[in-house]
Amino acid sequence: MLYRFNDFVLDTSRRELRCGNTLVAAEPQVFDLLEHLIRSRERVVSRDDLLAAVWHGRIVSDATLSSRINAARTAIGDNGEQQRLIRTLPRKGVRFVGEVREEADAPSEPPAQARPRIADPEGPSIAVLPFTNMSGDPEQEYFADGISEDIITALSRCSGLFVIARNSSFTYKGKAIDIRHVGRELGVGYVLEGSVRRDGNRLRISGQLIDAISGAHLWAERYDGDAHDVFELQDRITESVVAAIEPTLHIAEVERHRHSRPGKLDAYDLLLRAYALRYEFTPESIAAALDCLDQALAIDPFYAPAMAAAAYCHALRHFQGWTHDDDAYRATAVALAWRAVELAPSDAQVLWMAAFAIWNMAQQREPAAELFNRSLAINPNSAMALTLAGWVETMRGHQNTGRAMVERALRLNPRDPRGWFMSGAMAIAAVIDGNYPQAIAWAEKALAQNRRFAVALRVLTVALVNDGQRDRAIQVAQELLKVEPEFSISGFLSRIPFPLESMARTYAIALKTAGVPE
Repeated sequence: MLYRFNDFVLDTSRRELRCGNTLVAAEPQVFDLLEHLIRSRERVVSRDDLLAAVWHGRIVSDATLSSRINAARTAIGDNGEQQRLIRTLPRKGVRFVGEVREEADAPSEPPAQARPRIADPEGPSIAVLPFTNMSGDPEQEYFADGISEDIITALSRCSGLFVIARNSSFTYKGKAIDIRHVGRELGVGYVLEGSVRRDGNRLRISGQLIDAISGAHLWAERYDGDAHDVFELQDRITESVVAAIEPTLHIAEVERHRHSRPGKLDAYDLLLRAYALRYEFTPESIAAALDCLDQALAIDPFYAPAMAAAAYCHALRHFQGWTHDDDAYRATAVALAWRAVELAPSDAQVLWMAAFAIWNMAQQREPAAELFNRSLAINPNSAMALTLAGWVETMRGHQNTGRAMVERALRLNPRDPRGWFMSGAMAIAAVIDGNYPQAIAWAEKALAQNRRFAVALRVLTVALVNDGQRDRAIQVAQELLKVEPEFSISGFLSRIPFPLESMARTYAIALKTAGVPE
């Protein structure tokens, strides 16, 4: 079928969008979304309708949905302000309002071999298979199913993650399966499977995350607990599994796109490139990450994840002292953060990234705390959101609250690849408490994971001076000046939010004692 509107033709048989004689690039999901809106143009299409038609029942974030709608608008020369062709009706849905002429397409030769259509969602996609009851006790079946269902629900709160609905993944219950076959049938890149075993009053739950394309194991863990405390154990396992899987999938997706799609430069690929560069954590890599994010936003100006990631990268540069920022620079970063929040108010990752930038760059403590709270209300199992929220609470003088949040993050995912953030926050809390030996231990743990982490170098210097280890503090201060060559005490205190006057004084005196320029 051909659908003609304005100067465009949507050819459903060839899956092409043309403007005049020019072929318009449109990603598969964007094409599907546009086709569904045009076919259903006589009515308002709800969010659930779009999820069923375009994402085949997968659970996606509001940010992803908004991004695809904005991309469809861009492809046909529309935008979110004018809405000449695709109109959003608040709290109701979306409707195609352009005038459309339908034409039957000329029949074409069928392809030599029909191939199943494999979904290619933006972002990692996962199916959680029903956990296997290996105890021989039929009564444990409900517990095994409950674990799987809870994990599906919790994973659906993770930003940018496509999660297959229970009704689809549970069709494999009790069957001997090949994970790669499941991946092809459901159109997912990753599969989580597990088992439940009971021995007397003890329960053992095992889980493993598998790359559904290569069959490689990405993560595995086992949990033990008391059968008398079934619901507490179920909650604990769900929280830990989700907290560990989120960063594991993130890194796996970065690596997959780095090797398999080197020439494709859509907004999502550029976002993943930025993530990979950010992990390197050097002045040059953060600058390169920001360049990738600028390119992503040039392709899709309404791409909230890229906006939030850019604001977050600006905040990283800011607290590392890797930029000569001024009021205009900080205002730009904060504006990006708030705009991302406006576009994706229900995206947990967008919210915590924006919160960190707003706190760090604008010293807006209360709004940042509120955004962290909103993020954690959506996804309470995000170790990174807990860590950064705890860091901010600690810097606000609420170190007991902050420490409790970071400790929970450490319990949820003790092997998080960004654990140096957690250790750094714990070191700061220890300095506020005046427990300098503990601060030294936490700071050294952070630096063992990331030697360029300026926060940990600063707090270690301060703790060493106050612990009477002046010579070693001078050595660490020299290492700090290599990471941040233009570091000065006055510049640092004006740049970093220090609501506690006593803490600012402690830092100033100790850094000066260690030979840091005033």
